[in-house]
Amino acid sequence: MTEHDRSLRRTALLVSTMASFLTPFMASALNVAMPVVAKEFSLSAVALGWVPTAYMLAAAMFLVPFGRLADIVGRKRVFVSGVAVFGLGSLLSALAPTGHFFIASRAVQGVGGAMVFGTGMAILTSVFPARERGRAIGINTAAVYVGLSSGPVVGGFLTHSFGWRSVLWVTLPMALAVFLVTSLKLKGEWAEARGEGFDWRGSLAYGLGLVCLMSGFSRLPSLLGLSLTAAGLAALSGFVLIEIRAPSPVFDLRLFRNNRIFAFSNLAALINYSATSAVSFLVSLYLQYIKGLPPQKAGLVLIAQPVVMAVCSPFAGRLSDKVEPRALASLGMGFTSLGLALFIFLGPGTPFPVIYGGLLLLGLGFGLFSSPNMNAIMGSVERRHYGLASASVGTMRLAGGMLSAGVTMMIFALFMGRAPIEPSVYPLFLKGLRAAFTLFALICAGGIFASLARGDRGPSGDAGGGPA
Repeated sequence: MTEHDRSLRRTALLVSTMASFLTPFMASALNVAMPVVAKEFSLSAVALGWVPTAYMLAAAMFLVPFGRLADIVGRKRVFVSGVAVFGLGSLLSALAPTGHFFIASRAVQGVGGAMVFGTGMAILTSVFPARERGRAIGINTAAVYVGLSSGPVVGGFLTHSFGWRSVLWVTLPMALAVFLVTSLKLKGEWAEARGEGFDWRGSLAYGLGLVCLMSGFSRLPSLLGLSLTAAGLAALSGFVLIEIRAPSPVFDLRLFRNNRIFAFSNLAALINYSATSAVSFLVSLYLQYIKGLPPQKAGLVLIAQPVVMAVCSPFAGRLSDKVEPRALASLGMGFTSLGLALFIFLGPGTPFPVIYGGLLLLGLGFGLFSSPNMNAIMGSVERRHYGLASASVGTMRLAGGMLSAGVTMMIFALFMGRAPIEPSVYPLFLKGLRAAFTLFALICAGGIFASLARGDRGPSGDAGGGPA
C-alpha cells in the first residue's frame, strides 16, 4: 500500500467520522431542548413531534435520489454540497421567528443530511478494502454514538446557560470544518456509475409517497389521515412499478430480489430503527415532565445509552470482519428488546437505576447490531452500488425514525388529543408512553427473526450469493 493510499484512507475516515458526529450531535442536543422550544412557540405534543419528524422526512425523501446521483456525478461532490446545505439549515433554524419556520428549517437540514448520509459511508467503503471495512465502519459508527452521547450533555448545558438556539449556533463551525477539510484534503472522486441516466419519475413518486404516508400516519385515525396514508401507499406502489421498468432506476430493486443478505439486513435495520428512534425523545420528555429534571440533568441521564454504543461499536465492527455479522446483529436485537421492555413500566416513582438499566441494555444492543449490520450490507454489493447501498441503510434509519415518530404522535393524539403536556394530562402522557414502549418492544423482538434470516456471507466477506 502506497503512502497516497494510506493518506486517502485517513482523510476519508476523518471527514466521514466528522460528519457522522455532527448530525446526531445536533439532533440529540436538540432533544433535551424540546420542552423549552415547545414553551417558546406554544407547540402541542403532536406539533412538537414534527420538529424531529420534519428533519427525518426531508432526509428520507432525498436520501435514495442523492445516493444514486452520487454514484453518477461523484460522491465527494454530493457530500460537500450536503454539508453546506446542512449548515444553511442550522443557520435558518437558529434564526427561526416562529414554530412553523423552525420546523421548515429543520426540513432544510434534513435535505443536507440526506446528501451526507448517502455518500459518507459510500466514500469510506470505496477506499477501504473488504478486510479492513468492518474496522473503519466501527470507528465511523462510534462517532455517531459519541455525537449522541455528548449531544444531551452539551445541549442541556447550552440550553440552560444560553438558550436553545445556542445548540444550533455551535453546529455552524463544525459544519464549516467538515466542508473545508473535505474540499481541501480529500483528493479524488468516486462515480462508478458515471454516464448512466437519473430516474426523475421514480424519485418524484418516491418523495411524494413518503410525504403523504408520513403526513397521513401522524393524523390517524381521522378521515384526512386515512386518505393521505392511502395516497402515500398508492404513490409508493407506483414507484415500485416505475423502478421495475426503468432502464436506470433510482433504486435498483433487484438488490432486494436477488441478494438475500442485502434484503434482510436492510429489513433488520428498518425494524431496529423503528423500535428505537423515539427512545431519546420519549425518555427526555419523561425525565423533564414526570421526574422534574432540568435539561442539563436529563442530558446526563440520557448519556448512558450512546456511551455504551460508542464503546461497543468499534469492537463489534472489528469482530464482524472475522465472524458472521448476523450472529452479532441478532444478539444485539435481543438486548435492545429487553431494554425497551424495561421502559414499559415507567411511572412517577420508577427508580433511576431501572432507567439507567434500560438505557444501558439499549446501548449494548444497538452497539452490537449497527456496525456488523452495516458491514454485511456494504459487503454484499458491487462498487457501482456503494452510494445506493449507503443510501438504503440511511433510508432504513430515517424511515424507521419516521415510523417511530409517527407511532409516538399517533399514540399521543389518541391519549391526549392535541393538548400541551402539562400537569393535568401527565397521567394520560404516562399511559401513552407505556403503550409506545410496549409496541416498540414487540416490534424489536420480531426483528430478531429478520436478522437471523439473512443467511451467511461467503468466505471472502461478501454475500454468499455474490453481488447483485
